[in-house]
Amino acid sequence: MLLDSLTVDPIDFEKRTGWHAQPEGLCKGDQCVPMPAGSGAAAGAIGLDATVLAERLRMPLIHDDITGVWVLGPEGGGRALTTAVAPDLRLPDVHGDEFALSSLRGRKVLIASWASY
Repeated sequence: MLLDSLTVDPIDFEKRTGWHAQPEGLCKGDQCVPMPAGSGAAAGAIGLDATVLAERLRMPLIHDDITGVWVLGPEGGGRALTTAVAPDLRLPDVHGDEFALSSLRGRKVLIASWASY
C-alpha cells in the first residue's frame, strides 16, 4: 500500500489486505492479532497506525524521503519458500539445446537470474 501518512484508513486496509478491525484486534479469516490501545484498531476507528500494523502483522514499512511516500508491504508468513523442491524447468542452454533442471536431481544447484528492470 502506498501511503501519504502513517495513518491508514481501516476500510481501505481491509479491501487491500483482508484484515478487518474487530474488538479483539485485527482479524483475517480465523486468525486475529491483538492490537494495543490507541493504535486505531477498535471497530469504527478513523485510522490505523501503520507502524503498529507493520510490527504486529510483520509487514515491511518503508519511507521514501524524496517523495515523502510510505510503502506498507504484504504481511510476512514466516518462510519465503513453502518447499525446497524446484519445478522441472526446461530452458535452452548457451548452445540452444534444451536443458532440464531435473537432470541435476540429487545435486545442490544454485540458480542465478538477472533482469534489466
